[in-house]
Amino acid sequence: MAVYDEIADWYEEEFLGARDRARGIPDPDVIGVGRSLRELLGPGEGVCLEIGCGTGVHAEKIRELGRVPVGVDLSTGMLRHARGRLPIAVADAARLPVRDASVPAVIAMMVHTDMPAYPAVLREAARVLAPGGVLVHVGVHPCFCGGFADRADQEAVVIEPGYLDGHWTKRSWTDAGVRDQVGATHWPLPELLHQFLDAGLVLERFTEGGGPTPTVLAVRAGKPA
Repeated sequence: MAVYDEIADWYEEEFLGARDRARGIPDPDVIGVGRSLRELLGPGEGVCLEIGCGTGVHAEKIRELGRVPVGVDLSTGMLRHARGRLPIAVADAARLPVRDASVPAVIAMMVHTDMPAYPAVLREAARVLAPGGVLVHVGVHPCFCGGFADRADQEAVVIEPGYLDGHWTKRSWTDAGVRDQVGATHWPLPELLHQFLDAGLVLERFTEGGGPTPTVLAVRAGKPA
């Protein structure tokens, strides 16, 4: 994605740099992305394919679970920063260069709002998953997406019209985040969950992260054995 090529250095050096500087605080994973991944993916073996891997920041967590991270992304700018973190390939998540039924795990980390063709992405994930394999989706919570949820006051999130629209927007409550840079695609919760079912996956577990109003919704779905 050309738009991510343009912000790749900012994302690595400033956006992720701010996260790294926060590691000295008691809980740097304040919205629960890492916790959601560990809880829903769990320990395992073999390849874990990350679709939309970006700069590869989740590779370390995947290895800690005993799995082998491999990433694909369309943005060569983002992948330039990922090279030292995991094996990578430039690829469209809706047309993965991966054999049918060949990987035990697939993850999608905070990327579904970047993928207008996310239903096709989930179908591809289901195709490449081995029977009994697992898909973990960790994404922006569809009920509180930044296009219509103003989080300027973390104790009183203001919800504005837009949730039911199903839209792409660059509206954001902050000018310091990714959405202000690249925008977001939004699906209401039922439509998002139906995409997993339409791909032939079985919904297994869920978790939310962030507070007091959730920022993240995570889903574990399995491919029937």
